[in-house]
Amino acid sequence: MRAHSILAPCLALCLAPLLALTPAAALAQEQTPLGIGLEGFAYPFPVRFLPLTRDGEAQRLAYMDVPPADNANGRTVLLLHGRNFPSSYWEPVIRALTNAGFRVIVPDQLGFGKSSKPVGAFTFDRMAADTIALADSLKVPRFDIVAHSMGGMLAVRLARSYPQRVNSLVLEAPIGLEDYRFTVPPVSDETLLAREGDLSADAYRKQLMTSYALSIPAAAIEPFVSIRERVKGSGEYPRWLKSFVNSYQMIWGQPVVHEIPLVKAPTLFIMGANDHNAPGKGFAPAEMRSGMGDNTGHARALAGRMPNGKAEVINNVGHLVHMEATEMFNTLTLEFLNTH
Repeated sequence: MRAHSILAPCLALCLAPLLALTPAAALAQEQTPLGIGLEGFAYPFPVRFLPLTRDGEAQRLAYMDVPPADNANGRTVLLLHGRNFPSSYWEPVIRALTNAGFRVIVPDQLGFGKSSKPVGAFTFDRMAADTIALADSLKVPRFDIVAHSMGGMLAVRLARSYPQRVNSLVLEAPIGLEDYRFTVPPVSDETLLAREGDLSADAYRKQLMTSYALSIPAAAIEPFVSIRERVKGSGEYPRWLKSFVNSYQMIWGQPVVHEIPLVKAPTLFIMGANDHNAPGKGFAPAEMRSGMGDNTGHARALAGRMPNGKAEVINNVGHLVHMEATEMFNTLTLEFLNTH
């Protein structure tokens, strides 16, 4: 295991939009509704859109395409976000990668961030195909992937379905390292809609801090809490809520853990030692909950079963490794990418 340091630059990046405002302006912004495409919420780099079709309905996939700052190395990295975060949270990683010569493409998957919000069932296969469609549109034949949380499940499916396109994987605190169907019973959409819809800002803030075992101040996640609260003011909020619930059903019902040992691309797991997040744990029988979320143990075991897998565990860090231990995360990621 490695010791970590919590980087002030990361917190500054996360809090800059709030700190730049007067108290009155900040309060007014917090009370201003957002569209479900996060209209009115700024991303750190220009956002473009790829037209797609889902279930016969026109959709738009939002993405940032950030060129290398200098000394381009000819390589491209795709950053894949987690379920509770817009792709804007990758800013400190984007800057580290572009400063090292990489082109960085950062999509919001359909259902998340600034992308359209379909209400039909989600699948990792469809998400993978959408991501390949984006790479094709940008003429990127081969790429490395850095993925967080739910994005790690998508990364595994991409590497399995399109092995010729994926050079290497960095999986940051991925979920899906166990088959949640073995411990968590099915939960109806109606139950999930009611639970998510009733979640207050305080409850959501506590959920992120405790479920993710975060070592950063609560202020660092306030932009994500604010987004969720402001979206509630949108006339399309029911559509956002339905889309969000569908993503839980995908995570629960479409495990990738059984495929991970079959991934041939070089793979680095970067885990926070304190991260015991396991989606659906609250629905599991009490006697089974304690056995869920051994994420560092699962990562080490799975890496050992892969043709070219490795796991790094950072002490005193939870689920948001790239925000909690920014310098260490970026160092590990760049060392890995530069050797594969």
